[in-house]
Amino acid sequence: MIEVKNVSFSYNQEDKTTEVLKNMSLTVNQGEFLVILGRNGSGKSTLAKLLNAVLVPDSGTVTVMGMDTKDEQHLFDIRACVGMVFQNPDNQIVASVVEEDVAFAPENLGVPSGEIKKRVEESLKAVGMSHYRKHAPHLLSGGQKQRVAIAGVLAMNPECIVLDEPTAMLDPIGRLDVLKTVQKLNREEGMTVVLITHHMEEAVEADRVVVVHHGEIVKSGSPREIFSNVNEMKEMGLAVPQVTELAHELIGQGVTLRNDVLTEEELLEELLPLLEESR
Repeated sequence: MIEVKNVSFSYNQEDKTTEVLKNMSLTVNQGEFLVILGRNGSGKSTLAKLLNAVLVPDSGTVTVMGMDTKDEQHLFDIRACVGMVFQNPDNQIVASVVEEDVAFAPENLGVPSGEIKKRVEESLKAVGMSHYRKHAPHLLSGGQKQRVAIAGVLAMNPECIVLDEPTAMLDPIGRLDVLKTVQKLNREEGMTVVLITHHMEEAVEADRVVVVHHGEIVKSGSPREIFSNVNEMKEMGLAVPQVTELAHELIGQGVTLRNDVLTEEELLEELLPLLEESR
């Protein structure tokens, strides 16, 4: 549904040009849960902003459902199709009551009041925040605020939601809440999800993982394929899920294990036979 083709992008500041993306190509498929990884400064957040025309490429093209993001006539439709959630939910929450905040975007789109009410109810239900509809957003936890921000995007009825490090400012509990919400939207609602993150555990459930390094896509594959080469990830300044790291350390100590372990359950399955043998 989204096609990034031969895209380059640079920032110009104080007579200095910094190239951030270099001849990048990427396809986001309908219904996919795509995770984009990269260290700070790799270009992953710039890529996120290109996906719904917050930025447009210097060269190359980004198309959303066949619409070129450089064509201003399609700007409204592109942003209605691809919703964006940023790091800090406080920057997206504009109203003093949760349900009013979720209604804000469809109201500005001219959606009829009856339809707005329906969308607000459905969006809050989708993110598990229906009971907080009358609450003041500033009294919510960070994870709850981020779920309200996601609901505000969902109320626009997008085909795809792009989340630019939405858990970066959250504690572990808030991070887990938001991640479960994103997974539910993809698995149960069929929404296309693009998640930008530097938390490796958040990539484990993805359909596909793309690694961005120095403005280029250097790896693309399933989470198992991406994380099986621990040393290569570390060379790029990236970590792997903690369970994968532990398995890697055990392999280094001579323990015979698979090198593509991703979950605690998988590691336990690998270790139990070895423990029984040692008895």
